[in-house]
Amino acid sequence: MSVSYEILLALAGLILAPLAGGLISGIDRKMTARAQGRVGPPITQAFYDAAKLWAKDTPVANPWLTFCSWIYLGGAATSVVLFFLGSDLLLVFFVQAVGAVFLVIGALSVPSPYSQIGGQRELLQMLAYEPLLILVIVGIYVTTGSFRIEAVFYHDTPLLLELPLLFVVLGYALTIKLRKSPFDISGSHHAHQEIVKGVYTEYAGRNLALLELAHWYEVIFILGFVVLFWATSWWGAVILLVITYALEIIIDNVSARLTWRWMLGSVWIAGLCLSAANLAWLYFA
Repeated sequence: MSVSYEILLALAGLILAPLAGGLISGIDRKMTARAQGRVGPPITQAFYDAAKLWAKDTPVANPWLTFCSWIYLGGAATSVVLFFLGSDLLLVFFVQAVGAVFLVIGALSVPSPYSQIGGQRELLQMLAYEPLLILVIVGIYVTTGSFRIEAVFYHDTPLLLELPLLFVVLGYALTIKLRKSPFDISGSHHAHQEIVKGVYTEYAGRNLALLELAHWYEVIFILGFVVLFWATSWWGAVILLVITYALEIIIDNVSARLTWRWMLGSVWIAGLCLSAANLAWLYFA
């Protein structure tokens, strides 16, 4: 891979990823509104909201909120750029994990009870989805023989045919990372969040705009894992993406939020059993 090509890929990840993430968020809100019998906002509403937040005053309870906002955004953006460059999956995973931790640090640095509860719930969500992503990465390594993303694109067959159960496991992580019901316990973009904005409560103005931008990066990051499961064909990858995201929206609209105990128990039991079954099948096949 030439240096100029790597630079183009890095710029694509840095610039195009948040644009795509914002559009996907707008489509999500539009489809959710339609499912609920409402007209809904325009698809570009997410960009308008972020621009309005950036133009507002930014009151902060302490400097940690601003610092953590930038680190969270930096971790999300760096992980996506590394993903576009075909880097090591473990490296990409740990970079985004560091950014996610700083989101929690900012929330816990404020004595607000809403922010404290939201931060604690965010830690529980990370405890639920991060082991699943590690198992998905292990499955990709067993199948391709490498942790590098570019190795997936040189693989002869779609990973979905060899890792169907791990794709279901990825679905659990996708639902949690996208903050969809029944796992949107720490913060939600919908009005039905019972602890105000949860982990986002004390973030305001430009800091909240930075978190929104980071979320768009995270949307592309997690959907990038979906693409890897049909990397042999762009049309196949697009179809898989559309079907997967449509299922996420359906699950979000037909599910009620459940407790963190239920989330940890159901996700770990189902995720670990499905992962073990798929990895055992690969080993004995």
